[in-house]
Amino acid sequence: MAPGRPRQLWRTFRRWRHRRPFGAGLALALGGGEILLTQRASINVILTAGADSLVGYVLPVLMVICGLLVVLNPRQRLFYSVVGVLASLGSWVTSNLGGFFVGMMLGLIGSSLAFGWLPDRPPRGGWRPWRRKTGTAGRHTGTETPATAG
Repeated sequence: MAPGRPRQLWRTFRRWRHRRPFGAGLALALGGGEILLTQRASINVILTAGADSLVGYVLPVLMVICGLLVVLNPRQRLFYSVVGVLASLGSWVTSNLGGFFVGMMLGLIGSSLAFGWLPDRPPRGGWRPWRRKTGTAGRHTGTETPATAG
């Protein structure tokens, strides 16, 4: 592999990642993964009676799928984030209190971030009250004499 190839791959990945709600999808998928891990906990740790039911596995898998789809198909992020919120809230009942709160909270945060993500927004500068507006009306250009300026 060429010496600059890993750096170029990393730059390409960063550009791809910044054009989509990557952190939101990652949080949603990690929340579903954490809930799946708590499903396999020992019987002394399991809190709800229906932990081995099918729904206890379907909702976290749905959260992982929604997290991946938010990243891979950001145009449909609103639908996937609503489904992710509903699956996260449903995991409270079906999956050991939503993976002992951690998975459910990751899912809710990731879904909320995906819902609020806005594509193709130009980066905003900070708020600068001392900065003048960019309009030319009323600006001194320096070409007129002091008698005509003002």
